[in-house]
Amino acid sequence: MNQPTSFDDPRIVELRDAARRHVREHIEPHGDAWEQAGTTPHEAFRALGAAGLLGLCHARDDGGRDLGPIGSVVFSEELSASSYGGVAEAVLIHTDMSSTHIGHRGTTTQRRRYLPGMLAGDLICGIAVSEPEAGSDLAALQTTARRDGDSWVLDGVKTYATNAVHGDVMVVAARTNTQVKSTRGISLFIVQPDTPGLQIKPMPRKLGLHSSDIADMVFTGARLPADSLLGEENAGFHAILENFQNERLVLGAMAVGMGRRALQVTLAHVRTRRAFGGTLWDLQATRQRLAMLAARHQAVTALVHQTAVRVAQGQDCVREVSMVKALAGETVQDVMHQCLQLHGGAGYMADCPLERMTRDARILTIGGGVTEVMLEEVAKRLTEESF
Repeated sequence: MNQPTSFDDPRIVELRDAARRHVREHIEPHGDAWEQAGTTPHEAFRALGAAGLLGLCHARDDGGRDLGPIGSVVFSEELSASSYGGVAEAVLIHTDMSSTHIGHRGTTTQRRRYLPGMLAGDLICGIAVSEPEAGSDLAALQTTARRDGDSWVLDGVKTYATNAVHGDVMVVAARTNTQVKSTRGISLFIVQPDTPGLQIKPMPRKLGLHSSDIADMVFTGARLPADSLLGEENAGFHAILENFQNERLVLGAMAVGMGRRALQVTLAHVRTRRAFGGTLWDLQATRQRLAMLAARHQAVTALVHQTAVRVAQGQDCVREVSMVKALAGETVQDVMHQCLQLHGGAGYMADCPLERMTRDARILTIGGGVTEVMLEEVAKRLTEESF
């Protein structure tokens, strides 16, 4: 393994250029249509696959590029800077939050069966962990999976299952042992959407991320083949927590990309918007507001990048990743709020990118672990030597 450990690595510089170009040529021209359709289509994934952008964090032996956390962060930033957060969400769920479980824990047969199609964009992967009574509290999962001959039988309900409506493969968490401590009896499964006994029910339209589809998944005696088990039985809880480290880093990078685009759009707007005998930029209050937002955004960017480097070096960064998720998610809310304010009435209209970005960014204090949970993870690891 020779993953990059610097954002100056030539492979990372090349990746950023390629991702930025792909966003400009293949995502931004279609973003509005995908928002209306309520999903990011297969052709978008295939285009990303053809550009070599779907296997950045996967091993070379599986057809990936093995660019590690720094590659994932750069890709997330550039996708999110498209201003279409739903597209970024759909793609990043596929690349960094679901297919990674197959790459890290799948058998040779499972990896060979699924990963080539996922890296090419022919198969869209999603994940289903949350339930109506279990969100950030993973230990409260109630969906069960029991052995029955050479099969697994699943019963229960998953909610907020991303990519479930138009996806091809789902990674699903279920309880396989109810007699042990709640964190020790969870397993992961590879599930096809056409599994008998599985109903996929599209959820109502969300506040934001309209081009990322989500659904409830209702399992009623759904029968899976024995080789659907992903990884070690009863080890799914720790697998989810381990993947959360990369997921939360990627979500922090989403906030960086979204915030960057919001500031760029707003700076261009205030420099041309005529008001009070000049432009909005001529007003000291406007300049100073944007200056402070730029400073806060740059500080968050530095934290995200520094943490990605530490993770790439193999350091234990649970505290820092939790800081990233909390600080980046909360900061981008302020960036969007104030940037929209500087657009005035225009920012409140649906055809303004800031209106969409403000809605899309709202998920970043919720998804992947709410801010409050992240702050508790940080607090547990604070000592006098932390400062």
